[in-house]
Amino acid sequence: MISQPSPRHFVPPLSQRERGLTAFQMRVYEVVYNIPVGQVRTYGWVAKQIGKPGAARAVGNALNKNPFPIIVPCHRVVAKNGLGGYSGGIKLKRKLLESEVTCKDAL
Repeated sequence: MISQPSPRHFVPPLSQRERGLTAFQMRVYEVVYNIPVGQVRTYGWVAKQIGKPGAARAVGNALNKNPFPIIVPCHRVVAKNGLGGYSGGIKLKRKLLESEVTCKDAL
């Protein structure tokens, strides 16, 4: 069984200013960075975690602009009634999620 690691702090490869990221985006990316492999959360859940419970759509917009898709696993964030969007396309999002479940089960 994989143990749940303590929350990690997301440190982007370049400073926030150099990447043109807002404080809101950085908070979203830090929460999403800590979603464990093989698990998903909703846009609304992420919004609540950053103290903006009505900002699910804004979370989606921030994730659509995610400049760190390998580091910040935005594919693990889904809509409350489906997969939601993904800049790489829904087929890729589904494939990534399925592969993570397979990898997690193999460990």
